[in-house]
Amino acid sequence: MTPLAASPRLREDFARTLGPHWSTLLPGQGSLEFTGGSLRLVNAETSALRYTDAQIDDTQRLARRAFLWRPPLRLAVRARFSHPGPPLVEGAGILRGTAGFGFWNDPFLMTGLRVPTLPRAIWFFYASPPSNMKLDLRTPGYGWKAATIDALRWPAFFLALSAPLAVPLMNVRPLYRRLWPVLQRVLRVAEAPVEAPMTEWHTYAIEWGSRSARFSVDDTAVLATDCSPRGPLGLVIWLDNQYLVATPWGRLGYGLLASEGRQWLELESVEIS
Repeated sequence: MTPLAASPRLREDFARTLGPHWSTLLPGQGSLEFTGGSLRLVNAETSALRYTDAQIDDTQRLARRAFLWRPPLRLAVRARFSHPGPPLVEGAGILRGTAGFGFWNDPFLMTGLRVPTLPRAIWFFYASPPSNMKLDLRTPGYGWKAATIDALRWPAFFLALSAPLAVPLMNVRPLYRRLWPVLQRVLRVAEAPVEAPMTEWHTYAIEWGSRSARFSVDDTAVLATDCSPRGPLGLVIWLDNQYLVATPWGRLGYGLLASEGRQWLELESVEIS
């Protein structure tokens, strides 16, 4: 865990946004590289036997109630990736693992010892196959997408209690198509694919309001929704080598992915207003 303030250029170009709270998480082959006017989050050649992550965030050492960000605000990230995502054949030069940027509540204890909880997030999120987080009826469970979720609402807790009965029903296709949109609303899930080429520079923006959210790429809207999560949440920007399977019909899985060569997420600017 290394403060970004250790680098004068990072302090000047990025830490101005968040002050002293920027920290890094660099397990495995993860690293940061400053290249002129940009910052690269790099995963070197990775093994499926070891977790690798290049991450910057502002949640380390903080309790969730002390996370920094609440609506209304606007996050704008100028970014590109080293590799494209699907629909190229899986493994044929696509970005491997998960990546993205936005706000979340770190439910899985990535940045501190806290009580595990259900997820709450608003972000641009990427996952490569074999990931399959099929939370939206019409959006694939992998790929590059704009997404929200807020499972920390009282109706969602009641839904969790009914899961042993609900999951078998989700395996009946007509019932799944009829019932899942209702359950999706309870979880405040909204998703939309991002069609912009990942290897090209784009400005990704999230306008996070208390009752609505809007995602845009180069000022073109990709998702507008009233499924806006509550705060406080923390900022996270990352690239790692994990995959996750979690579907309404009860399929669960987790693992790590190997990749040859270097993969990176490059940032030109990060602004919160």
